[in-house]
Amino acid sequence: MALYLKNAKYLNWENFCIKECSLKVEEGEDGAVTETASVPEGQETIDCSGKLVTKAFACGHHHVYSELARGMPAPKKVPANFNEILEYVWWTLDRCLDHEMIEAGALACAIECAKSGVSYVIDHHASPFHIKGSLDLIARAFARVGVSHLLCVELSDRNGEGVARDHLEETRDYLQSGRDGLVGLHASFTVGDKLLADAVALARELDSGIHVHVAEGPADQPHCMETYGKRIVQRFADAGVLDFSRTLMVHCLHLDETERALIKGSPVWVVQNAESNQNNNVGAFDATGVGEKLMLGTDGMHSDMLRSARAAFLANQVTEGVSYPEIYRRFRNVTGYLRENGFKGHGENSLVVLDYFTPTEVTSVNFPGHFLFGLAAQHVETVINSGKVIVRDRRVLGVDEEQVSLQARAQANRLWKAMQAR
Repeated sequence: MALYLKNAKYLNWENFCIKECSLKVEEGEDGAVTETASVPEGQETIDCSGKLVTKAFACGHHHVYSELARGMPAPKKVPANFNEILEYVWWTLDRCLDHEMIEAGALACAIECAKSGVSYVIDHHASPFHIKGSLDLIARAFARVGVSHLLCVELSDRNGEGVARDHLEETRDYLQSGRDGLVGLHASFTVGDKLLADAVALARELDSGIHVHVAEGPADQPHCMETYGKRIVQRFADAGVLDFSRTLMVHCLHLDETERALIKGSPVWVVQNAESNQNNNVGAFDATGVGEKLMLGTDGMHSDMLRSARAAFLANQVTEGVSYPEIYRRFRNVTGYLRENGFKGHGENSLVVLDYFTPTEVTSVNFPGHFLFGLAAQHVETVINSGKVIVRDRRVLGVDEEQVSLQARAQANRLWKAMQAR
């Protein structure tokens, strides 16, 4: 089957070439997008007159489990540093999650992603005491909305050996089911040598990669030096984490020149999350010396990648004087990562239709300026993933948005009560 986009202003996402044309969009993971001179009668057609059409967006690092955190009560103790933020907020939250909460949050998150033009999400999940089947819950929720995904659960020793073993088994079961996924790790300071070795061995056995937080908080490096006698990236390199082109190293804030060179000389990718770093007051990302394999995520702060790109640009003005084209390149590099590693679900037939009224002309020369300072999630009108419409006229087609919202609110209240009781 094919979908037709009539009278589109089609922006090539790679070279910014703009054409006034009609498009034939084929369905399926390998479906093509081609210009067409005419639209056949009786075919599904969307009139894109006055609209900008381009490739849909993707998120390089998300935490779907944080979806129900918005507006939650303050923790029992005011955190004094990043480690206490983890202990009193996020680790309290993830220990309280059950399957009903995970499913409701995943559906709500998938809706927000889709309505923000994000048709592909790389997620890093945590629900230590309700882990079995959790990846399948998230995958099915995202599939209902129509958003493609690359999932993992974060392995950690912080909840004991039995929980870590359960996480390994959940990862193995999910990857062996034939679905795309990664082997997740929390961070160096909560992952012992045995768990690290087991994770790398599993990634190697199942042709995967590691998705891990790296040097996010200022206490992470001192812990690694005191415990293992080496810095974090060196520890991960010695363990084999940097051997995989599918490995995602997230944050990478507190690195020295040697660590940056190790990353640059490896096939791994780095994901920056500017707003989360600012929110947690842990520092600002600086890409100097880490190479070109950089992309953007939200770290669970929200699901709006246009917003994330703008925040990264403003933050990196201070650290590295980043250019408009470079931030756009990082914004689109999730596609490069997926393409390099053979992951399906974010092909040329994943598109976004933007109802972008602007008082200034959009051209191939000035598009980066419109991208950073004009385009916003509010302009997303229609989203197409693998040739199938998942958002039309700003409404998600696959689920009842109001019903999902009611379910999410009920589960959020349950979650907040459980957190207060801990």
